[in-house]
Amino acid sequence: MTPQPANQPATDPEPASPDSVNADPGTSDANEQANQGTVPPDAITGDDPEATERPVRLSRLWFYARPHLRILLVGGVLTFFGGIIGLVQPLIAMSIIEALGAGDPLANLLWILSGAVLLGAVLEAFGPYLMQRTGQNIILTVRRRLVSQLIHLTVPEVDRLKSGDLVSRLTSDTNLLRTVASTTVIGGVTAIFMLMGGLAVMAWIDLVLFGVTLAMAAVVTLVMLVVMPRIGAATRESQTALGEMGGILERVLGAFRTVKASGAEDREIASLDVAAVRARDKGVTVAVWEALAGVLAFLPVNIAFLVVLGLGGARVADGAMTIGALIGFLLMLFYLMGPIGSLVAALSQLQTGLAAVARVEQVDHLDSEDLSAGRAVPTAGPAGSPVSPAARVEFDDVEFRYEADLAPVHRGVTFTAAGTGLTALVGPSGAGKTSIFSLIEGFYPATAGHVRIDGVDIADWPLRALRSMIGYVEQDAPVLHGTLRENITMAAPDATEEDVARVVAQARLTDLVSRLPDGLESAVGARGVTLSGGERQRVAIARALLRRPRLLLLDEATSQLDAANEAALRHVMLEASERTNVIVVAHRLSTVTSADQIVVLDAGQVRAIGTHADLLRDDDLYRDLATEQLLTAES
Repeated sequence: MTPQPANQPATDPEPASPDSVNADPGTSDANEQANQGTVPPDAITGDDPEATERPVRLSRLWFYARPHLRILLVGGVLTFFGGIIGLVQPLIAMSIIEALGAGDPLANLLWILSGAVLLGAVLEAFGPYLMQRTGQNIILTVRRRLVSQLIHLTVPEVDRLKSGDLVSRLTSDTNLLRTVASTTVIGGVTAIFMLMGGLAVMAWIDLVLFGVTLAMAAVVTLVMLVVMPRIGAATRESQTALGEMGGILERVLGAFRTVKASGAEDREIASLDVAAVRARDKGVTVAVWEALAGVLAFLPVNIAFLVVLGLGGARVADGAMTIGALIGFLLMLFYLMGPIGSLVAALSQLQTGLAAVARVEQVDHLDSEDLSAGRAVPTAGPAGSPVSPAARVEFDDVEFRYEADLAPVHRGVTFTAAGTGLTALVGPSGAGKTSIFSLIEGFYPATAGHVRIDGVDIADWPLRALRSMIGYVEQDAPVLHGTLRENITMAAPDATEEDVARVVAQARLTDLVSRLPDGLESAVGARGVTLSGGERQRVAIARALLRRPRLLLLDEATSQLDAANEAALRHVMLEASERTNVIVVAHRLSTVTSADQIVVLDAGQVRAIGTHADLLRDDDLYRDLATEQLLTAES
């Protein structure tokens, strides 16, 4: 779906086309566009500051880390023992210094120190490797879950969201989550244990100097309590700014040719530049707070080192402690700089990760579809008769509006399309014709009244079962990046070669397949860029026919075809109507005259229903459409 610019109208489900019939552009067309042009503020797009600033609890990380707890604990234990070995090294160094003063042999101590250095290095390398590998598994799990949620979003949600921001949540935010859910928490806990162990060793060496170090630790703790929430808030703002920039870029790429044809490159570059500068500024704010946290954390350590050096030197001079003990204490103080740095980094990354978790989990609060919800699919028709191969469609006094504060698109629409045959929907542009298809597909719920398929309200149908029996050709006939075969078989991936060949012939795609270098396996480019508009329409028709639908919905399905292909595909449509129910939004007189019944819509209401001859005689609006606009479209 093409993304919408920020604060701009959502995509009009029934935009005007060259073949559109425009009766009164100042009334009905404007009415339907107005009903689709305003969207409410949404937290996920950054329009709700309270929502974007809302932090998540640390316990949410447990949800992501719990399935991988065993391997995380192994990595954490290895890292912890590596730190313990590092904690022992200053004590060994102190023993070496004292042995030097006493003239004792050093060989054994040197061998022990060398072994401790090597073993500590191995453990501190292998432990983080395990946690990083686990982090990749965590991000895979999160991305799978997030992809499932995004793909199952309701159509109204996707209509009002910024696609680029959703992509940012799937990529950069989950990448930030990987670090915090794997290494940050365990690394931070390990750093705390190292600090506690180091302080215990310091207390054993000298209580007076330990008091100085403890005061330093208290200052560092207070600093972290003040600075870390600022880092979290700045990170959330930074990620939101990145998502907004992605949304603007997605909008430009979604209408790339229009941007170029309009000469709007410089304006779009300027918009992206503003977004990039804002993202840079937010990132700089994060960097400032992180740098301040590092400085404020290590400044007390450096001050403590000077105090320990001066006070310890005085105590050595007084004979209150040995020179070896002083050097061991200073080495321990130097050693603690590593755990302190790790703890500061862990706390900073934790704020970043929690901000990412908040953005990822905002997707959980969006409306999504449950494809299997609903009661059982009907297996019998009226009076217990078997269900017809052609679905029965009923609109019973249906009202519909896109938002509660907007004017209705439909005002009491009532009609029935039953059994095999062709029903044509005609009317001025904006009368609500395409919206009828959106209601039948369950993309939007009716505001009032009932839409029924085979006597069952759409709300009671399992969406998967409902859509599996419908073939739908959209107005713009979207083609996805991939091969021609993948596009044709999208709705029927298990189709046989014979079935594919049949619909290729029916949709008049044989020449296209033979012309492409790899036939059906040829890539069609992003959005089918290598195909013409008519070829894309024929691909969409082949896709719909391949699933052998009980209900075929065609929205201006032949509007971009030449006369020969349009006539051929009209015959295909009529053949399909002999075995299934076909409803078509028609803008060509040849399609309308072939219809078994014609439903004339005007300003969201059913104005008249009948055959072409009946409506020409009885309805003024239809007569105008048929003799002027529909005929003009045909020409």
